[in-house]
Amino acid sequence: MAGTKTNERPGTRAKASYVRSSAYKAREVLDLIRGKSYAEAAEILQFSERGISEDILKVLDSAVANAEHNDNQVAEELYVSACYADEGPTLKRWRPRARGRATRIRKRTCHITVIVSRYDDEALEALRNREAAAGRSGSSQAAEARRARVAQSKARQQEAEEDVDDTETTVEDVADEIVAATAAEMEAAAEDDNAEDNVAEADTSTEEEE
Repeated sequence: MAGTKTNERPGTRAKASYVRSSAYKAREVLDLIRGKSYAEAAEILQFSERGISEDILKVLDSAVANAEHNDNQVAEELYVSACYADEGPTLKRWRPRARGRATRIRKRTCHITVIVSRYDDEALEALRNREAAAGRSGSSQAAEARRARVAQSKARQQEAEEDVDDTETTVEDVADEIVAATAAEMEAAAEDDNAEDNVAEADTSTEEEE
């Protein structure tokens, strides 16, 4: 009898499509976190030297956030029940070579899916006993680290919006200064013209009297 299909597994999932990496590279990292708790998986991805680890960490955080907000789950009680990478479309490019030849460049993409589920009561109790014996709470640390990353992302977004507002204000101020300076120059030029006209009229009157 066939087992449960991957796309029918219970749990909360998150998916990233068209990631600019090959499915082979993503699977090598996904194999490291499959079956791990959220804390262990996040720690592995944070210290991994593979470039795809950053994208997988974002998908993992998204899956945990979905479980918290949609299913009222607790991040400390979740683990990676399934994760896989499917091949996406391949972008074809060409590299010119000597003697009029060309070699093909394949820029591969993949779709990454991470599914998180809640531990059963027995496994959760064993996990808490193990953490208590070790004298630390890795799940809490992972949850705090994720909240810190979210806060930093929001802070950077807010700073970018403030910079845009400051730039718009600066442009408006400069435009007002230019308009004021132009008006002052025009007034000064008009006054000079009036003064020259008055001098010319005075000279004409003097000549007529003579």
